[in-house]
Amino acid sequence: MKKIFFLTIIFLFTQFSAQEKILFWPKGEMLNSKILTSKTKKKKELAELKEPELFAFLPPLKERKQMSVIIIPGGGYSKLTYDEGAFQIAKWMNTLGISAFVLNYRLPTSTDLIQRETAPLQDIQAALKFIRKNADQWEISPTSVGVIGTSAGGHLAAMASNISKDYTKLKGDWETISSIPDFAVLLCPVIDFGEFAHIGSRNSLLGENVSVEKINEYSMQNRVTEKTPPTALFHAQNDTAVPAMNSILYFEAMTKYKVKGALFIFPEGGHRFSITNKNELNENWKNLCADWLKSIDNQNKQ
Repeated sequence: MKKIFFLTIIFLFTQFSAQEKILFWPKGEMLNSKILTSKTKKKKELAELKEPELFAFLPPLKERKQMSVIIIPGGGYSKLTYDEGAFQIAKWMNTLGISAFVLNYRLPTSTDLIQRETAPLQDIQAALKFIRKNADQWEISPTSVGVIGTSAGGHLAAMASNISKDYTKLKGDWETISSIPDFAVLLCPVIDFGEFAHIGSRNSLLGENVSVEKINEYSMQNRVTEKTPPTALFHAQNDTAVPAMNSILYFEAMTKYKVKGALFIFPEGGHRFSITNKNELNENWKNLCADWLKSIDNQNKQ
């Protein structure tokens, strides 16, 4: 009897803790690669990646909603802070009944790339297509797939939200699948590449000697249109790494084009929105985010 009980506990623990690793690009169709053979890791950070990957975090079927999210970690486009900045958020999403997929995307600083600035966008677009194409196997909806981006990951989430050109160039039935998310949550996002830029992110994505035209093109407040998906932004006023003006500029553009969304700026918290926050006021971001996602879910059901 004790042995059966112990095995049951092991099974339940595995159900709730294991993540499925997915290579989502169709074999032989990943663009913009010299096929790098080396892979190096730093502690809790990924510095160079041979092939982008998704990690699936799925709540129990009886608690699973139709909504899902792709979580895009930050790291200034030079590394991926995928543990606290993504895995922990994914586990929290599961407590809300939301399936979560953490995206480890190719970094523009990788020596494997042919064109640096398009690789991260190609990967998020391919990931969105893959999840929608295979939604039935996870019992989720292909029309309720959002993105959650932190810091530079927020910039990539904003690119996915506003750039309609399909950079994956996948053919066949892949062409009919949208690469635009249905909603977005941006946590202390890099948005502006001009006056309020996080210089490290800009240099990693575009290089150091970048033109004014390129800066404007990749400043995501300039790409917002009436087709931008509903978006919630969270920032701290005392964020010295990525100024809160990044979120303000994006929300201002959303308001101009009547895009549904919300902007939450906390007085303290720095450059950090994680599952455990030292600041009590900043800690409320999770309740606000959960309520906002619930409202989006309810709208999708109408």
